[in-house]
Order: sequence, then structure tokens, then C-alpha cells
Amino acid sequence: MNLLREHLTFDNARMELLSEDSTDGKGKSLYMKGIFIQGGVKNANQRVYPTDEIGRAVDTIAQQIKEGYSVLGELDHPDDLKINLDRVCHMITDMWMDGPNGFGKLKILPTPMGQLVTTMLQSGVKLGVSSRGSGNVNESSGHVSDFEIVTVDIVAQPSAPNAYPKAVYEGLMGMRHGHRVLDMAKDAGANQKVQKYLAEEVKRLIKDLKI
Repeated sequence: MNLLREHLTFDNARMELLSEDSTDGKGKSLYMKGIFIQGGVKNANQRVYPTDEIGRAVDTIAQQIKEGYSVLGELDHPDDLKINLDRVCHMITDMWMDGPNGFGKLKILPTPMGQLVTTMLQSGVKLGVSSRGSGNVNESSGHVSDFEIVTVDIVAQPSAPNAYPKAVYEGLMGMRHGHRVLDMAKDAGANQKVQKYLAEEVKRLIKDLKI
């Protein structure tokens, strides 16, 4: 089985940003909704995901959500299938099939990484998504079999077609006072002064990374 990651830009994913009342009645929650994985076409990694393979994988995630399992995703994705809780920024709330593609909806969480995602989205940054899973790939045809989705991560919009996204977290840690910005994200909450400072620092990060 291979680790499979497939990136979709904000535009390719037909991403929508939604703001809905939170379930606890405290303010609003930010959501991203769109295509999470494409089927039936050869993608930028020269792989083809048959629709029935995607359908089974999507059904599995949908069933996990229905049963109350929390399907968490990260900001940028690691080199394995594990979920790193310190990098979690969202939770997938729904997945379904529409034609050959797997669609989904995710909720941005008020974690440190979630605060960074929220600030970037509200600052106009177009963030994409990237599925992370496992499967077997036919070397000659590129067709994927035995496909399973572990999660869908949020990734930076590449500056050029098919470019691998820059690691926002690593970029932040490389900034002057980057660790202080991350600490601010932990405490942002509803504090408007902290949110304003965080927004300014994230905009500086965006400019430095050219994303």
C-alpha cells in the first residue's frame, strides 16, 4: 500500500466559504465546502481514481461521521497517515459523491492552526485541500485500487500549476517572532486586540511566502 496525497487548489475544488451559527450558540463557525477528491481523470500525479474506488472510500468516511467518529485534518500534511493533534485545524463534517467526484464539508476549529486558517481565509488567501490516504497504484496505467481515505488536509495555494504547497507551519516557525505568533493563535479567542495582531502577523507570513 502506498501513501497517496492529491492536491486541489481553491478554484479546482470549487471551494465555497460558509459561515454558520455554531451548535453551542456562541457566534459563528467557518466552513469550507467543495470537491475533496476527483475521480475518473488522470491527475497531476499521473494517477487515476476510478469512481467506484472513490465511492467506497467516501462512504466509509461518511459512515464514520454518522457514527460519531471525529475525522480531523491538519494544516499542510505530514509524510505519513497519522493525525498530529498539534497540527489539527478542522474537522470533516460531511462527505458525499456527486458524479465522479468526492465532495465534502469541513469545519474550521478554534485550535491554534485553525485560528491561522481562519485569519488567512478572512484575509483573502485561497487555501486548497489535499486528500491523504492509502492504496495500490498500477505502474503502467496509474489506476488506483484498494483506496482508503484517512483525512483531507488544508494546504496553501501553490504559486504555479501543480506546484507542491509550501509548508505554512514551517514558514511561520522560520519567521522572526514566529513562535510568539503561534502562542497568540492559542489565545486569540474573542479578544479583538489579539485577533488584530494575529491578522497582521499572518499577512506578513503570506507576503513572505508569496502564497
